[in-house]
Amino acid sequence: MPRPGTRVVAVVTVGLVLAALLAVVVLVLVVGVPFGPARSDLARAVAGAPAGTERASWTDWAGVRAELRSDVDARSGSDELRTFLDEAYDADLSSRSALLQSAPALQTRFGFSPASAEWELFSQSADGAVITVRMPDDTDFDDLAARLTELGYAPPDGDDGVWVGGPDLLSALSANLTPELGYVVLDRDDHLVMASDQQPFLESAVGSATGDEDGTDGLDEVAAALGEPLSAAVYTGEYACGALAMGQADAGDQAQATDLVAAAGTVNPYLGFAMGVLAGGEVRVAMEFADDDQARANADSRTLLATGPAVGQGGDFADRFALRSASADGSVVVLDLEPVAGAYVLSDLSTGPVLFATC
Repeated sequence: MPRPGTRVVAVVTVGLVLAALLAVVVLVLVVGVPFGPARSDLARAVAGAPAGTERASWTDWAGVRAELRSDVDARSGSDELRTFLDEAYDADLSSRSALLQSAPALQTRFGFSPASAEWELFSQSADGAVITVRMPDDTDFDDLAARLTELGYAPPDGDDGVWVGGPDLLSALSANLTPELGYVVLDRDDHLVMASDQQPFLESAVGSATGDEDGTDGLDEVAAALGEPLSAAVYTGEYACGALAMGQADAGDQAQATDLVAAAGTVNPYLGFAMGVLAGGEVRVAMEFADDDQARANADSRTLLATGPAVGQGGDFADRFALRSASADGSVVVLDLEPVAGAYVLSDLSTGPVLFATC
């Protein structure tokens, strides 16, 4: 028999627990504390990329500046900007940017560049491409608009419309400007500068970035698995299986690759692929598979492939990186690589043939 009062104590204890839980719920509702981990800047940017995006190239310019301890900003001169971009190249942190060639003109004439941007996402699909640049919260968008007017862009009817330049204007301004800067949108609410070489595609892309239209699908899991990379390539499975395919190697390398894949075990096609450089220099690879079982099997087989010959690339993968860990989390496989000194793992292995990324 329970002692007198035992039931009462239990009821009081349960009541206190329920009260505490209620207080937490109220706190969440009042201060907006989110459930679960917050999405990274990359994951949010990729989710806002236009529907049909096959490949997305990411550069966290604020993170790159911090990694290199650079103090360049919107007021920096051309020499300072060039030094920063050279350092970023040497650290394999700028290869995914679509703005490198245009950077000097952007810095001096447009009012934004890698020296001042928070991040850049270059989204490409069969229908078109768009550059999305996130600017700091204190950016003067009236100044950006005034600069576009001075450069000769035709202003839109409203604040969120398209500034029309076109190829003739760009060629008159500078031979180094990417065609993607032909049409520009200034999104003041979200602190975004968006640009494309096609006006209709840009208008659609703005809707995706602001959430007014459906964005891309199929890249979320691998983008989230990278965490907060400084530079990254994010591909759909269909695109990566072609871009990284061993079919790009010569016949002898293809035959060797076939034997190595057969010896490695189960190798399934993946739904998405991403590779990024993290702060500190580590490179992370993420692949999403159809289910958890496939992910576990491929974590083993791709570990073997990533620690053997770099068929089609020359030498061994160990000449480029050391595989520090391989894991399967749900349907996503993550490989953490430590590049050897002087190796450009992201820029070299984000195009094929790459044996451990074969389909």
